[in-house]
Amino acid sequence: MGHAHGHDGGGLTNRRRLVIAICIVAVVLVVEVVGAVASGSLALLADAGHMLSDLTGLVVALVALGIAARPATDTRTYGNRRVEVFAAVVNGALLLGIVGFVAVEGVRRLVDPSTVEILALPMLVVAVVGAAANVASLLVLRGGAADSINMRGAYLEVLGDLIGSIAVIISAVVILLTGFVAADGIASLVVAGLILPRALLLLRDAMRVLSQSAPRGTDVAMIRDHVLGTAGVVGVHDVHVWSITPGVAVFSAHVVVAPEVFATGDTGRLLDELSECLAGHFDVEHSTFQLEPSEHAEHEAHQHR
Repeated sequence: MGHAHGHDGGGLTNRRRLVIAICIVAVVLVVEVVGAVASGSLALLADAGHMLSDLTGLVVALVALGIAARPATDTRTYGNRRVEVFAAVVNGALLLGIVGFVAVEGVRRLVDPSTVEILALPMLVVAVVGAAANVASLLVLRGGAADSINMRGAYLEVLGDLIGSIAVIISAVVILLTGFVAADGIASLVVAGLILPRALLLLRDAMRVLSQSAPRGTDVAMIRDHVLGTAGVVGVHDVHVWSITPGVAVFSAHVVVAPEVFATGDTGRLLDELSECLAGHFDVEHSTFQLEPSEHAEHEAHQHR
C-alpha cells in the first residue's frame, strides 16, 4: 500500500494529473448542462450528472492525496482519512437522486414522445465534446493508474463516463438520421443504468466502513488461523478488523501466549512476527496485539471471538 503515496515526486505528479483532469471535466460539465438545456436532451443531462459524479470523485481523490500526507494528531488519532468516506456517502446519495430523476423523466418521454422536441445537432456536438474530454482525461490519468489505487479509481470513473458519452452520441446520430426522438429517452435510461451500480457500490462501501464491518474480501477466520499458527501463541480472542477508509485496514486482538515467551523476554520478537504476518499476508496497515498469559485470559470477562 505504501507505494501509492511513497514518493513525493510521484504524489506531486498525481496531483497535477488530477488538477488537469478536474479542470477538463468541470469545463465540459458546464458545456453539457448548457447543451442539455439548449437541445432538450435528457440523455445529455444524464451524462452531465454522471460527469458531476466524476468531478466529485476526482476532487475527493485530490483531497485524499493531501490528507494522506498529513500526520495524525491527538484529536484525530488516525488523521483525516474518513473525509473520503463521508464524501462517498454524499456522492452516492447525489447519484441516486440523479438516477431517480432521469429514470422518471426518461420513462415519461418514452410513454409520450410527442411532447419532446430534441435538437439533435447541438446534442451531438456537445456529446462529442464530452467524449473527447473524457478521452483527454483518461490520457492524463493513465500514467498514475498503475501505481496508485486512488488514481486507478479516478481513471475508472472517467472511463465509465466515456461509455455514457458514447451512448448519447449514438442516440443523437439516430435522431438526426431517423427522427426517432425516443432514442434520447432510451439513451438516458442507459446512462442511468450505468450510474446506478456505481452509486450503490459507493454507498455500500462507505456504510461498511462507517459501521466498522470487516473490510470486503477479508477472511477473519484465516487471520485468526495465521495468528494461532505463530510460534508461542496458544490462543486468540477479541479479534476485530475494520477500516479507517477503503484500503486502510486496522486489526486488534488479545493473544494468549505460552509462559516461556514471557519468561525468556521473547515478546518483542513475537509482536514483530505478528505485525509482519498481518501486513504481509493481509495488507493490514495498523495492527495492535495485547499479549496475555493463559492465567489472565482465563478470568478475562466478556471474551468473544
